Amino acid sequence: MTCSILALDLGSVTGWALRTADGRITSGTQNFRPLRYEGGGMRYLRFRRWLNEVKASAGEIGEVHFEEVRRHVGVDAAHAYGGFLATLSAWCEHHRIPYSGAPVGTIKKHATGKGNADKDAMVTAVRAMGFDPADDNEADALALLSMVSAALARTE
Repeated sequence: MTCSILALDLGSVTGWALRTADGRITSGTQNFRPLRYEGGGMRYLRFRRWLNEVKASAGEIGEVHFEEVRRHVGVDAAHAYGGFLATLSAWCEHHRIPYSGAPVGTIKKHATGKGNADKDAMVTAVRAMGFDPADDNEADALALLSMVSAALARTE
């Protein structure tokens, strides 16, 4: 592998996992909830700035993968997800970084064996992989990175 892979669980609290070119994995969460006195689009500007910081610290990012959500509990969550996805796809296009989404059920099935696993099951499964996620957002990003890495290993 020559470039880094970034995996994201998009949302107001975005989970992320990064595998660098040397195979090192780091992960965490980043809060993009709207701040009290900022306009509605500021969270997306902060998200784009954070993506730039990740790219600068990782060196070249070879590909970006994100959890592709097709159903949301509420309208606000759907709108926020759409904004993050639009910002991410525009950022990837600008930097000529390939990106793709993976269905939630596919990621859950990879991590737990069940496509409808709950948040606790995902955290437990990712801990069994040797990671210590702070929450389900970070666990989802790590599970996605694991799935993508396993698929790459099969093709190499």
